[in-house]
Amino acid sequence: MLTPLSQEEARALLTESRVGRLGCLYKGDPYVVPINYVSDGENIYSHSLPGRKLDSLRANPSACLQVDDIVDVCHWRSAIAFGTYEELTNSKEREWVVRALHARFPRLTPVESVPVHDGQSSVVLFRIRIREVTGVGEK
Repeated sequence: MLTPLSQEEARALLTESRVGRLGCLYKGDPYVVPINYVSDGENIYSHSLPGRKLDSLRANPSACLQVDDIVDVCHWRSAIAFGTYEELTNSKEREWVVRALHARFPRLTPVESVPVHDGQSSVVLFRIRIREVTGVGEK
């Protein structure tokens, strides 16, 4: 039976999850890509190299992130956060995000291992400011 998740349950799922699917618009078409991220319940923080994702978010900062926890076809939860993309330029905030990503993902890929705190990297740190979260599950 499908059951809506409460705001607390949906935000908890968002905070617990490590990988989500970021949705945005690329030249008017939907574009969805998986990302590693951290969330404080109010914001989603991640990183990217230049490319289609950043081009899309810079052109239209409306974005969403969908996450799920699937045990089997009859036992799952899913949440989606809607919000606004912002690039992080403040050095203290960027350092916090890098530390949070390193703490959450100790075996980082080469993209994530670039020293983004030095201002010399092409890696962009960003957040999605959450304005709405919804969720549903089946038990």
